[in-house]
Amino acid sequence: MTPAPASPAAMLDARGVAKNFGAVVALRDASLLVAPGQIVALMGANGAGKSTFVKILTGALKPDAGQVRIRGQDSTVASPAGARRSGLVPVYQEPSLIPDLSVADNLRLGDTPVDRFRHWVSELGLPDLRQDAMIRSLPLAALRIVDLARALAVEPDVLLLDEMTAALPTNLVDRVLSVVRAQANAGRSVIYISHRFTEIAAICDRATVLRDGLTVGDLAIEPGIEDRIVEMMLGAGVAAAAATRNASRSSSQGTPRLKVRGLATGTRLTNVSLDLRPGEVLGVVALEGQGQDELFDVLAGNRRATAGTVEVDGKPMTFAHPADAIAAGLTLVPGDRAHALLMQRSVRENIALPLLARFANWGGISMREEQTRVGAAIERLQIDTRAQGEVRRLSGGNQQKVTIARWIAKGVQTLLLFDPTRGIDIRTKRQIYALVRDLADQGAAVLYYTSELAEVRLACDRAVVIFNGRVVDVMDAADADEPTLMRAAYGLTEKTPEAAGAVA
Repeated sequence: MTPAPASPAAMLDARGVAKNFGAVVALRDASLLVAPGQIVALMGANGAGKSTFVKILTGALKPDAGQVRIRGQDSTVASPAGARRSGLVPVYQEPSLIPDLSVADNLRLGDTPVDRFRHWVSELGLPDLRQDAMIRSLPLAALRIVDLARALAVEPDVLLLDEMTAALPTNLVDRVLSVVRAQANAGRSVIYISHRFTEIAAICDRATVLRDGLTVGDLAIEPGIEDRIVEMMLGAGVAAAAATRNASRSSSQGTPRLKVRGLATGTRLTNVSLDLRPGEVLGVVALEGQGQDELFDVLAGNRRATAGTVEVDGKPMTFAHPADAIAAGLTLVPGDRAHALLMQRSVRENIALPLLARFANWGGISMREEQTRVGAAIERLQIDTRAQGEVRRLSGGNQQKVTIARWIAKGVQTLLLFDPTRGIDIRTKRQIYALVRDLADQGAAVLYYTSELAEVRLACDRAVVIFNGRVVDVMDAADADEPTLMRAAYGLTEKTPEAAGAVA
């Protein structure tokens, strides 16, 4: 569907954009119109072509066909730097910062106005950010704020935000949405990519929807539009089937698979106790910086605890290395899939990594068993392997499936999922919910941190809430509505773990 003819005052007007990667058709006929002062949501399931379209708009890829006009002028943007000079500045889903440099060094590399950067960092909720801080030392949420502040500091005509809030806690999300709306009120334009309907309804004026590389809809945001957008993204039949799919609830009785008591790291994690049983999905809810990342790092063997104990199937454990945790049956799917994948290797090679480690102990590799296990994992997760030559060519949702599939292929006992649906589409989210439930029904134990409060009821049996490094509340998923979770996450309804039922 092609938008109505643009006026000369249109800030951005892209029409008939197409792009192929060999036999893979990424875009067939994509169009997008953004007027001054508008916030336009760019929506579509993973694999619909959003990432390719964004890369073309921002100069990272050259289109095979189509036209892009910025401020009424034909634009041949050959690089992200060229897009920036044209007035279009992106904030990509993954931070575009050099980890071995400081914040100040990254600002100098991008020729970012320092005073305006400081202003925007403060406006976005991080007034105490040190410019001599090394990028690799900052949490993901802080990196996203740094990226956004850099973009705002150059005063772009068109700001493109790709899943900007996916890794942010609620307090920072509110800051970002307020700043984005203020940009539009000042006459600037915003292209907003998000899978969170509440945010789109709150700040966006219109939505442009892609499916299978085509623009299939361009519609105004109004109350009740969510169902129509889902239907456009998925197709009516798929949307109806997805809407009626309900996760079952399995029992969580018996001896804990994972028993944590008084776990602390000497920094943000101060005193966490919890029990996770076979057949249970235990949600973890926390605002940014409350110690949840350190909890998962300790359990995955990436970090040493300074206090507390961990038991697996009743046996005390101390993990000095991730291999120790894996040997004990604890496997981590990290929040940043780029840290988990070999981006220039194939889907098969990525999924087979844990298998290769196991076979090496036997002195040989069974290619037949590897192919059988990898093929079964690909089929179970419905991974799109059309671009399987390199994992980096897959959509974000399919990359996330690959990070999970490698442990499905090996066999799962205790799965540590850290924000597994961050930045992926509604269809892939539902597939992951169903997979997690299926694994639990087969006896696996799943610890599931999510930054989206609504997921607790969709995917979990119980939830523990962490505030200031300790468990302050535990509740059944049926009682875990968003207001209750949010109050606990802010420390407003604190209970002791024993009173809340965190431990047996």
